[in-house]
Amino acid sequence: MLVKQKIVAGLSLLLAATIVLLALPQHAATRSRGAAPEQATQPQKPAMDMSLPSSTEPVPAFHNRLPRTPLPDTLDPTQFSTVLVQNAYTVAARIKKLLYQQPCYCHCDQSQGHHSLLDCFAGNHGAECNLCMAEDFYTYEQSRAGKTAAQIRAGIINGEWRSVDLHKYTEPLPAK
Repeated sequence: MLVKQKIVAGLSLLLAATIVLLALPQHAATRSRGAAPEQATQPQKPAMDMSLPSSTEPVPAFHNRLPRTPLPDTLDPTQFSTVLVQNAYTVAARIKKLLYQQPCYCHCDQSQGHHSLLDCFAGNHGAECNLCMAEDFYTYEQSRAGKTAAQIRAGIINGEWRSVDLHKYTEPLPAK
């Protein structure tokens, strides 16, 4: 009986340790970005390392071309309380094909298992990360200027998304 109790106690500790370790990357990634826009009263520029990517830094995950299968849906913008986040998800739904072909420099490919910027908006991550929103709005702005997915990706890799002013997206967007 004592052996069974020790085995159960050991397995319980192992399970608890596993849960803690699985939660750490997500917690660390969220904490490094500062307050989530849903909780903030004023939108902020991305609270990430704003230095340009080094030439040795690997480009985060993205896709070179569209899949043959349908793209995942983005979350419904109305489920979020702030206009900034609603606008980010509205824009993401409009440009899913482009977002699928873009990397995300918050490195959610490593911390969240994402495969492109679109994955950020297929779940809640995009609402919690100003960097993802800045890249989303950058992609939107560049697409409206006639840029291709490859041209937009080159701009993201070069850090041009840092020029996006999130404050201009705090008012509701006009209907398509």
